[in-house]
Formats: sequence, C-alpha cells, structure tokens
Amino acid sequence: MDLLRNAYSTTKDEDEENKKYAPPPLKRAKPEFSHTSSKNFPTDWLKHTSTEAPIAGRYISKRERALMATVPQTPNADPPTSSGCFHVQGSISDSYIRKDILSSLRNRTEGYANSGHKSEGISTNLIGHSKAVNALQWSKTQSHLLASAGMDSSIYIWNVWSTEQKKARVFNIHTAAVKDVKWSDQGLYLLSCGYDCSSRLIDVEKGVETREFKEDQVVGVVKFHPNNSNLFLSGGSKGIIRLWDIRTGNTVNQYLRGLGPVLDVEFTNDTRQFVSSSDESKSNISENSIIVWDVSRQIPLSNQIYVEAYTCPCIRHHPSEPYFVAQSNGNYIAIFSSKPPFRLDKYKRYESHGVSGFPVKCNFSMDGKKLASGSSDGCIYVYNAKTCELIKKIKAYEQTCIDVAFHTVMSNVIASCSWNGEISVFE
Repeated sequence: MDLLRNAYSTTKDEDEENKKYAPPPLKRAKPEFSHTSSKNFPTDWLKHTSTEAPIAGRYISKRERALMATVPQTPNADPPTSSGCFHVQGSISDSYIRKDILSSLRNRTEGYANSGHKSEGISTNLIGHSKAVNALQWSKTQSHLLASAGMDSSIYIWNVWSTEQKKARVFNIHTAAVKDVKWSDQGLYLLSCGYDCSSRLIDVEKGVETREFKEDQVVGVVKFHPNNSNLFLSGGSKGIIRLWDIRTGNTVNQYLRGLGPVLDVEFTNDTRQFVSSSDESKSNISENSIIVWDVSRQIPLSNQIYVEAYTCPCIRHHPSEPYFVAQSNGNYIAIFSSKPPFRLDKYKRYESHGVSGFPVKCNFSMDGKKLASGSSDGCIYVYNAKTCELIKKIKAYEQTCIDVAFHTVMSNVIASCSWNGEISVFE
C-alpha cells in the first residue's frame, strides 16, 4: 500500500489522460494468521504476498506497473501451514551450548560442580510465560533441556545454555492452564496435564502430540512409572487416580477412595507401591490426606499416617533411602518411612521456608544429599537431606517460588519458577 500511495502522489509518472478520471485506490485487508507472526514465514512467502495480483478494473500507474514487472511471479504458491499448537523457536540440539557445560554433560561427571562454581547467582533467566509457572523438569536423556508448564496454557522447552535461542519449542496443545509436565526416560517424549481434563503425550523432537488421554476431571498431576515408560499415573480434581497405558490409550487400573482433589502422586523405590496426597476437606481431615497404595491390587496399604490438619501439595521419595517427604501447608516438610507401617518421623523435619497455601514443591538432588524447596517468600531453601540442616537460602523472586529442580548431572545447578511466570537457573 505504501507503493501505491507513493505512486498516486507523483504525477509525472502518470498518463495525463488518466489523471483526471483516476478512481481512488481500493483498500485491501491485511491477511491475518492466528498463532503465527509474519516473521516466522519464509522470505519468498513474504515477497509473494507483498506483490499480489491487482484487483481487476482498477487504475495502475506506470510506476506500479514497472515495480510489478521487476518481481518474479510465482503463481499458485500456497502459504505454509501452521498447526497453531507448535512453534519452533530455536534448536533442541546441544551444538550451541557453552563449552564448559557441554563437557560436563557429555562426560556425565560432577566436574562442573567441583570446579568452584556455587549456587549463589543467577546463571540464566528464561522469559516466556505470561502467567504463573506450575511445574518444571530437566530431561534425563538430554540434560541441557528444561520443560516448563504454565497457567497461560503453554508448555515451553528451553535449551538453557544455548548461545543462540534459549526458547526451543512452544506447545499450545492444551485449551486451559497446564498443571504438570514430566519427561519420559525413553527419548524426547513429554507428558503434560491440565485444567482441560486431559493428559497429553508429546514427541518433542517431531513437534507433534502423539496421544490424548481424556478424563472427567481436571488433571493436576502425572507421573511416569519408573520401570516402564509406557505406564503413567494421573490424579485429578474428583479424587480419582488412574494408571494409563500410552500404547493403547486406556486405563490399566483405577484407585478410588472417596478422596478430595489429588495433589500429588509418587512411586516408592521398589515401584510396587505409590503414595498419593489429597486435599481432603471432610470432618476427619487426617484420614486419607496421605495414602500408600498397592499398585497391582488397587488397595490402600495405609491411610492414616499423617494426622496433622494440613494438606500436602507435594510428595517426593528419596532417590535411594527408604523414606519419602511431604511438603506440608504447616510450613515444613515432613518425613515418612516408606516401609510398613509408613510412620511419620516425629523428631526430624525440614523447616524455615513458607508454603502459605501455594502449591509449593520440593525436590531431592540426584545423589540424594540435598533437598531444595520453593517458598512463599520467593526464596529457594536448600537443606542437608540427612540432617535437615538449612544449608543455603537463595533470594530468587519477589513472589512465591513454586517449583525447584536439581539438574540431573550437575548437582550444584538448580532451576526454579515463580508465581509471576519467571524461570531462573542458578549455578
């Protein structure tokens, strides 16, 4: 349209006989593409749209005709299509990451952790989510990749140490807020769930959703079986826990005991049991708030192991020792034995951080030596897992720190996310 305006404003290039009777130029609406900006289209597509065929019967100046003659025409060229749910922002390859990081990742050693770096400063800020980030997790097979799930209905894949584009993939496959995200141990597959009453399996490398698992409840948590990535647990707002087989898309088992919304699920180390936490609001709040289940028999092995009147938004099992922890809304992390009778340790707990009703999560380091927790004061609290002593407090955000995740190789690297949508990686 700028070309047309320039052409009409200059009379020396126009035919004198047409100048008197030339009609005003017709305005054409700009083409609009949902979920896709023009900067993502190939150059030849942009060139083609800017020199489209003129409207039949309208006036064309000499200058416009001359410009059109210089541009090669590509008739019948179709614009590229966009699925509307998957956007490539950068590369998921490790080709462009920092050399010191790459060396440590490829050697699968703790060399980087022992090289003098300390978890005291922000290494990377990852900007993308427009609302609160509910969960994040490092990939075990491609440990330079971090996945995050947000209240803005999006899933981001971050190439954290890339010297190019850190935002590698954006998936908008959910129609409502995404509550949880988990990497599979087998390749670049990702499992997500959310408020649209579904769980979804994503092939990150191909950028496609391979299967959808619909439910009759908001799905708040998903968890892959530790020994079989074809199976996963899901827990939802109606208190129903299901075991799914991704090969068939059907449920294998269902676990139900009249619970409130399921807040978290976690397998024990022998994988024959799992622990669930629910938001139980009946008169006896202690009963059923934390349950240990038998996976194969679909029955609870214990349902009265936590007698405090607090809900627990997060359950995590120690990587090697026979105990699990529960993040309590009483502003502490409780410790339980994962062997019958699954007793609470009354003499030890992790304290100092705050929960204050937020879905604050905690996580063990891969070696099991440290436990990190988010906090309602925007800090990350790092504890000695064995002694419960507070090792370090890191100020991360102005708003609540929701989730924390130790790196799968470098134990001194921690990723965290906040209630205002920020994601940070500390070294």
